[in-house]
Amino acid sequence: MGEKFVVQGGYSLAGRVVPAGNKNAALPILAACLLTDQEIVLRNVPVIRDVENMLAILSDLGVEVRWSGDHELTVRALNVRKAALDPGLCRQIRASILLAGPMLARCGDIELPPPGGDVIGRRRVDTHLLALRALGADIRVGRGY
Repeated sequence: MGEKFVVQGGYSLAGRVVPAGNKNAALPILAACLLTDQEIVLRNVPVIRDVENMLAILSDLGVEVRWSGDHELTVRALNVRKAALDPGLCRQIRASILLAGPMLARCGDIELPPPGGDVIGRRRVDTHLLALRALGADIRVGRGY
C-alpha cells in the first residue's frame, strides 16, 4: 500500500485572498463557492464568456449569483440541487470539470457530462478523475459519456 496523508481539521477558515483577475483564478474559485452556503463576494472577476458560462451552470444548480459591482460577484450556494449537470451548458466550457470535486463534497454524487470549450489540442480529464478516485470516488462512465 502506498503512502497516505492524514489531514486533521476542525479549524475554521476565514479571511481574504487577492487572486489574479483572470479566468484561471476565477473559474476554480467559482467552483469552490459550492463548498459553503455562506454568501461570498468576489472582486476582480473578469467579465468574459467562460465566467458567464460557469455562472450559468452554477445558476442551473440553484446557486444565487449576481454581479454586484464592476467586476464584483456575489455568490451564495444555499440551495444546491443534487442533479446532473446540464450537458448543453457543460459543452460550453472546459472548466465544468472543476465542479466535480465540490459537487461530490456537497451532494455526495454528480452526473458530469464531458467538458467542452475551445479545441486547443488534446486536453484530457484523466488527472481530475484519478484524483477523485484516489479520494474515494466511484467513477462510472455511461449514458453516452
